Amino acid sequence: MSSIDDNIETNPIESFSECHSGIVSHLKELDTLPALLAPAMQARRIAAEAVRFFRSAVFEHHNEEERELFPVVLKNATEGEERNKVQTIVDRLVREHRHLEALWLKLEPELSAVATGGPAEVDVAALEQLVANYQAHAKYEEDSFLPMSKTILGRESAHMASLGQRLHMRHTPLTLMPF
Repeated sequence: MSSIDDNIETNPIESFSECHSGIVSHLKELDTLPALLAPAMQARRIAAEAVRFFRSAVFEHHNEEERELFPVVLKNATEGEERNKVQTIVDRLVREHRHLEALWLKLEPELSAVATGGPAEVDVAALEQLVANYQAHAKYEEDSFLPMSKTILGRESAHMASLGQRLHMRHTPLTLMPF
């Protein structure tokens, strides 16, 4: 017979008290659950929104820059130093797009699992790297490329209007008219 069994036989009241201690200990832990539910729900919401947004907005944004903006700025840059500078910046931005997309593709399955209540095993270092790298990418583009683009395309209002029209057409849903 073990010491617990001996204790029950010799002092059953103490045994009930020990059970209560264990129950109370578990209840104290259970009592922390409500405070943890809100952050868990917020984590699922943030993960779901990130998965939806990255695929629908970020990948499309990169594609649009590479298909519309970068080529028209390159085409309209003055031959020589200006065009070489634009090409260098465009090459960097495209490399950064691929790098950021690769980071995202690594994180996407993990975030999808979190979004659906699955295991919260997210590569935190990769997530932090994605956020930091994208912020740096956006700042570089805002500080270097977009002002230069505005200058280059602003020399001829038709270039800016043409780009605006193409972007508008890409973002306007096609509606079919009934016959």
